[in-house]
Amino acid sequence: MKQNHTSPWRAIRPLLAGSPSRATRDWWIEAKQAGQSWWSRVHGYVYARWPYGYIGAAIGEKPQLARKRLFFAPFLAKALFPQSWGESYHGKVLGTEQATRLIQVQEMVDQIVPEQVIPFDTARHLVLVQDQPIVALDCPCRLSRKNPCLPLDVCLVIGDPFASFILEHHPQRSRAITQQEAVDILQAEARRGHVHHAFFKDAMIERFYAICNCCSCCCGAMSAHQHNVPMLISSGYVAHIDESSCQACGACASICPFNAIKMDGKAQVDIEICMGCGVCATHCPAGAIQLSVDQSKPEPLYVPAQVAS
Repeated sequence: MKQNHTSPWRAIRPLLAGSPSRATRDWWIEAKQAGQSWWSRVHGYVYARWPYGYIGAAIGEKPQLARKRLFFAPFLAKALFPQSWGESYHGKVLGTEQATRLIQVQEMVDQIVPEQVIPFDTARHLVLVQDQPIVALDCPCRLSRKNPCLPLDVCLVIGDPFASFILEHHPQRSRAITQQEAVDILQAEARRGHVHHAFFKDAMIERFYAICNCCSCCCGAMSAHQHNVPMLISSGYVAHIDESSCQACGACASICPFNAIKMDGKAQVDIEICMGCGVCATHCPAGAIQLSVDQSKPEPLYVPAQVAS
């Protein structure tokens, strides 16, 4: 699929002129009703309308995207202040089962996620609706890299007004999918050793809006995490290895996306680094790895019980 090359200035002109599309109008109204400032609404519009430029400018690997930093600078300024950036834009690490439960909703969920789960003051609103629209979007992080991992369509935009906005404005890079198709994407990415993140952003109406399936080589948030920018929040779990079952094959150390496992005879987990993504447990041929809640980490994101098991 080809990328939409509409100029960012041209993209924002209808909004400023008062003639937005239906999806933009619905977004704008919902953000206003949620109490978002005019600037936050513009920020959210720019982020979702031009994600490839926004994220590509932040990553800066492709020269043609790095040159867009001047336009996106007002929205990326917080990146100069790591704590502030993380507070306003963060992903909660999920296991595949947790991520699946966010998709298979049977009744409405509308809650502010406790700070014990997401340890920030902002962007903690979780809204889930039965039969919510789901859109598979080509990953902006992967497309920001010179040699991206494949496949591309692994970002799951969940619920409105986000899904309809993305589908309308990025028809060449997005497609509406069913719950089962979304679950299939989660499972395929898990088999590839990639991490599920539930993303929240202040400019996205302070809400959860997407599950991104991330590889450490392409993901901007994982790269930021490696450079001590607190964009990622532990799942609340850590990996524990049964030494009596461990075959010392090194599969877990090789595939851990956070480099939290080293081989010292048997596999050893660095609890401080471990984010509890579960990739190691999924790929351990001996079944020697289990995840358990760790009290030193933020609490897990428990999806309320009124969802499909």
